Amino acid sequence: MSMPLTRSVRPIAPALHRLSRLATLDNASITALADAVARPQQFRPRRDLMVEGRDIASPHLILSGWAARVRILLDGRRQFLNFLLPGDIVGLYHHRRPVAPTSIITLTEVTTCVPPELGTLPALDEAYAIAHAMDEAYLLAQIARLGRMNAMERIGDLMLELHERLELSELTHGRSFDLPITQETLADALGLTAVHVNRMLQAARRAGDLIWSSRSMTIPDPKALARKVGRAQIKVTAG
Repeated sequence: MSMPLTRSVRPIAPALHRLSRLATLDNASITALADAVARPQQFRPRRDLMVEGRDIASPHLILSGWAARVRILLDGRRQFLNFLLPGDIVGLYHHRRPVAPTSIITLTEVTTCVPPELGTLPALDEAYAIAHAMDEAYLLAQIARLGRMNAMERIGDLMLELHERLELSELTHGRSFDLPITQETLADALGLTAVHVNRMLQAARRAGDLIWSSRSMTIPDPKALARKVGRAQIKVTAG
């Protein structure tokens, strides 16, 4: 259920930047997006956007804030499958009455809107298709992180991915980006304990690979870190 917030809705910019990087958007697509953003939904932290196994009432285009796909086990343990950032789209399927494959929860205050429908604007459909393919790539990357990487590699690879994704929405500041999550949340995403995450982050700082302070992450040398973890940078250009 959406919850009223007192703060104003952020503009369309991050979502528009990302989608326009994925495909060249025409005026009709931009107008449709602006119309969608004019009907926002706002959610407080720790609210459900979707619940695993339940019908998806409507898709969401994330305009601001962070959310995550999550599986919660019977004993309360959590596995975050991936993070959802401004410009990401969830729950947009071709078939009727789609069911949520996982739960999606908000990690911060989140503003979303219902994106323009599939099949109405070819340029947006192209952007949606590329976004879906990238979502699949991120999930496959998460499988590789959890299955074969050591703790330091997991953290470095995920930070590089987040920087790449936020850069598409023009939400990075050079080599830095806002990271509004806790070390406990990061631990649940990487299959580690919060204590081990803290130890690895301190080691990464000493090595000059990562600097996490005041809810902000800096990667001093992304190319060097990518070589350490064996990550190939994803380049996306519309057109």
